[in-house]
Amino acid sequence: MTAAIKEAVVVEGKYDAIRLRSVVDATIVETDGFGIFRQPEKMELLRRLAEAQGLIVLTDSDSAGFVIRDRISGALPKELVKHAYIPEITGKERRKNKPSKEGLLGVEGVDGETVIAALWRAGAAFLDGAVERPAPYLTKARLYEDGLSGREDSARLRTALLKRLGLPTRLSANRMIEALNVLLSEDDYREVLACLT
Repeated sequence: MTAAIKEAVVVEGKYDAIRLRSVVDATIVETDGFGIFRQPEKMELLRRLAEAQGLIVLTDSDSAGFVIRDRISGALPKELVKHAYIPEITGKERRKNKPSKEGLLGVEGVDGETVIAALWRAGAAFLDGAVERPAPYLTKARLYEDGLSGREDSARLRTALLKRLGLPTRLSANRMIEALNVLLSEDDYREVLACLT
């Protein structure tokens, strides 16, 4: 069972996102490590998510994690960003042959309880059973119906939609669904899509 939180959470990479998704129902964005420094559109996505629902930065506790954290913090309004910290735990992730340069576990290497505790300490807005997240209007089936996946021209149309919205064009279909469900109402989505077709 996963805990739902209101804020979007930013992590460094896909394995961190996998760990987070195993314990939390939230919008999750990956920085691609230092890749975010070369992706102004991804920083814009983080800004928009922060304005729409708040943002929690959950990077590794090593020096690289703090560089990424500091860059995000400096680019976004401080009142919209919360910081979650995992403890400095010595070890190595299972998928790796050797420990990281600093010998610390990253987000992917810690257990679910540690992740939840870090989010709780950061002040994450946990949603209990009485408050449900609204059902998303955009699903994989809707993406197909609207010609944004599984069709001959889907990739071009998806790229055009993301460019028009000022979002990263390399967002996967799943990440695009997550972002659009947060950033656009269904009416706004229809309106933008109509401009492209």
